[in-house]
Amino acid sequence: MSSPTPRLDRIRQDVQLLTAIKRGIEKEGLRVDAQGKLALTPHPQALGSTLTHSRITTDYSEALLELITGVHPSVESLLQELEETHRFVSRQLDNELVWNQSMPARLPAEEDIPIGWYGSSNTGMLKHVYRRGLAHRYGKAMQCIAGVHYNLSMPDRLWDVLGIEGISLEEQRNKGYLALIRNFTRYSWLLMYLFGASPALSRAFLGDAPHSLQQFDADTLYLPWATSLRMSDLGYQNKAQSDLQLCYNDLETFLQRMYTAVTTPWPAYERLGTKQDGEWIQLNTNVLQIENEYYSSIRPKRTTRRGERPATALAERGVEYIEVRCLDVDPWSPVGIRAETCRFLDAFLLFCVSDESPLFPGNGHCPLSQDNFNTVVREGRKPGLTLKRDGTEISLRDWAEELIDRIRPYADLLDQAYGQKRHATALELQLKKVRDSEQTPSAKVLQAMRDQNLSFHDCMLQVSAGHHETLVSGPMEQELLQNYIDEAAASIEEQHAIEASDTESFDEYVAQFHAALRAP
Repeated sequence: MSSPTPRLDRIRQDVQLLTAIKRGIEKEGLRVDAQGKLALTPHPQALGSTLTHSRITTDYSEALLELITGVHPSVESLLQELEETHRFVSRQLDNELVWNQSMPARLPAEEDIPIGWYGSSNTGMLKHVYRRGLAHRYGKAMQCIAGVHYNLSMPDRLWDVLGIEGISLEEQRNKGYLALIRNFTRYSWLLMYLFGASPALSRAFLGDAPHSLQQFDADTLYLPWATSLRMSDLGYQNKAQSDLQLCYNDLETFLQRMYTAVTTPWPAYERLGTKQDGEWIQLNTNVLQIENEYYSSIRPKRTTRRGERPATALAERGVEYIEVRCLDVDPWSPVGIRAETCRFLDAFLLFCVSDESPLFPGNGHCPLSQDNFNTVVREGRKPGLTLKRDGTEISLRDWAEELIDRIRPYADLLDQAYGQKRHATALELQLKKVRDSEQTPSAKVLQAMRDQNLSFHDCMLQVSAGHHETLVSGPMEQELLQNYIDEAAASIEEQHAIEASDTESFDEYVAQFHAALRAP
């Protein structure tokens, strides 16, 4: 058992402040037909406008649904909203269902994957053209990989309790959240072991691209000990991004490097240009078109106003919350994430923000942490696997048990604050996975394929179809259903109003958007 720390003791004296932690979820999932092929249909009208609906939109592809919750004070209310939105969406899909796995279903030819459409307004076209740029830079298939993003904000009182020094509350927040991110970077390999659920993929996904995967069956490639191929180097293979090293030692340096990335041209993108035959194909020719193109496991975030750049919002008002981006869709949950996962994340992130978090050396980049992360996503369940800690080797199991022991007091504090034992229970469930890798989601995916003698595609289609039936047949009160219907209709009206209000050309709008980025 880890010994108490001064910070732990101070939180214990004001434990009710933990009930002010807020969390939200963004869950992605492809629409597919009954055979598990990517839906080529437009976003259903009954789901509202992808531009303006606060809960139901799309990410990259027209078929890649993104379901967004509001901000919640409890895991129970968070998952209740997520389930209600899933129930509504499932009822509106005509002979389609949501693919409940991070690695994609059967995709059509690259050129036939539909990019998300957000209407004819300048705001909508900006989102669409940005996605055209992603297609040119990374390929369309890679953009169809889905995940779950877990957003969390800490109560302001926590910064004083932790002794985070700062001239202002905003400075305290910035320092506190960046300390959290540094510790997250050190230990996020543990999340990939515990929650990675994509050890295999359909052979067709990679096409003729070179790879190091093994053959599971005629239709499936995999790695026997992998936890999350989604988070492996099969994802964003891009030289421009691979050279980008952001710093989490302080917000100023982070923003300066982000600013450099979104304002520095990249030769390959310059050769493409921004237009072909008069049509926009990317927003600019820089390393990143916009800040959100940077692919990372966690991000510091600030809610943006319409037309505002994320980096400008962070620079002017500071960090508001963090976004955890490395979670795979849980194929065994109808909504893609379980309550015990959320509770473990809350305890893990409270540990990350409370534990000592030394600055990273040199330029603020931590390659050793990235090496551990990459090792776990590709072979995390390998017997006897070792990672690097402080320059020496340690077994994954020993380090994971030690980390869970260090997280346990924070789970206990959350249980004390909420008056229950669910966080401690969630922690013990993860400890079982550490001691028996067959209990991990990634192992269960492979075992289900073996038990039923099914390919990855057929197995995940069967699971997704079962969840669809559960969601469609589950209860939904008429008043709640009507609220969702009204919300969808209102979002379409709002989109039309935005389209009618545009006065400048799209070229002028793009120029204004770029001009809105301020140097830190």
